[in-house]
Amino acid sequence: MPKTPPDHRPDDAGEAVRRRPSFARSFGVTPGAPVENRRQLLVKLSWMSLWMIYLLYPIGDLAGSRHGTAAKVAGGVALVLFLACYLSLVAFRSTRSDGNWRGNHVMVGLMLALATATSFGLGEAWLTLFTYASVCVGAVLPPKRGLPGIALVTALALAVSLLVHADATTLVSIILPCFLGGFAMTGLQRLIGTMKELREARAAVAHLAAAEERLRLARDLHDLLGHSLSLITIKSELAGRLMDQDRQEAARAQVADIENVARQSLVDVREAVGGYRRPTLPVELAAARTALTAAQIDLHADPAVADGLPGLGGEETGALAWALREAVTNVVRHGEGASVCTVALDETWEGEGERYAVLEIADNGHGPGKSGPGNGLSGLEERLALVGGRLETGPGARGKGFRLRAFVPLRTVSVPAADSVPE
Repeated sequence: MPKTPPDHRPDDAGEAVRRRPSFARSFGVTPGAPVENRRQLLVKLSWMSLWMIYLLYPIGDLAGSRHGTAAKVAGGVALVLFLACYLSLVAFRSTRSDGNWRGNHVMVGLMLALATATSFGLGEAWLTLFTYASVCVGAVLPPKRGLPGIALVTALALAVSLLVHADATTLVSIILPCFLGGFAMTGLQRLIGTMKELREARAAVAHLAAAEERLRLARDLHDLLGHSLSLITIKSELAGRLMDQDRQEAARAQVADIENVARQSLVDVREAVGGYRRPTLPVELAAARTALTAAQIDLHADPAVADGLPGLGGEETGALAWALREAVTNVVRHGEGASVCTVALDETWEGEGERYAVLEIADNGHGPGKSGPGNGLSGLEERLALVGGRLETGPGARGKGFRLRAFVPLRTVSVPAADSVPE
């Protein structure tokens, strides 16, 4: 990590994480996320193939001696075609972020037709295909039409079971999973939709925070430069008229004023840009949430982090924001095994009644091990020292994970007396 963290806008948060996807994201197991490469698609299909264990019933029926050669060949072709439809649905829905594909309903209809035909032609062992068809109906149909569609598939499976004279045990073991499997898939689709909305909301928060900072910079520059340039224009015109009147000393005085105004404008612009580049706690908290979410780490943040504390100045807030950025970067890059990151802001009294704001960031990973502090922590310690603060690092609670605590002094907030307030 560099000694001085690089400047970046809040909407760029998590860019490094997106370039280095987490373990779960690399293997395509993140619920609701579109597949990005062939390896992720292959792994996802392999995960879905684990549910093919229920196909042992029709496979065992084909391996037995109940059917002739023609029936076995027809059954094998039907089973391969059914499996191809099932995996095709998984593949096409995984590679499309919206999940829409014109062949969805065609594939589901073909699966229902194959399940019905094989159950009538080969026996009750093939009724288990209705469970897969019900799951696909729950995945393809919208939530409002998912339950009616699953009910229709279950009713069809029940009717076919009665027509092929399936026993009571088979009815319970087939019809109940058929309905429950489709119902569970409907709930999973709702959960995936909610997770997608949450990801979009978090990204929108980060973009809004960045837009707010840009608006602040534009507003500050407009006020600063508008006043300064107007003053420079007026004094330049006055200096020109004085020179036409051969009043050289007065003209020189106006030129000196123009120089002072220009110098002060340059200082004001630098301060405005410096304030724009200086991070703030709400912006860094939104960026941290985006980065940690991309790394599959939950963020538990104290509301006081975004609200701040009374007496917390701008320079101190910027130092704490740098601490939050550096700590989250360490969690994302080096927090192996971490699943939760907590951020809290509180105040403490030390020494001779001095108040300090304490920002604490901790994770539940494996900890730093035997490695020493890097350049990033050294630079952060220097930043805190500039505002009269300090840095503490070490293992988290119960010796697990890594904890970073940043201390900055709080200014005294003076409250005017009631009798001193003018009417």
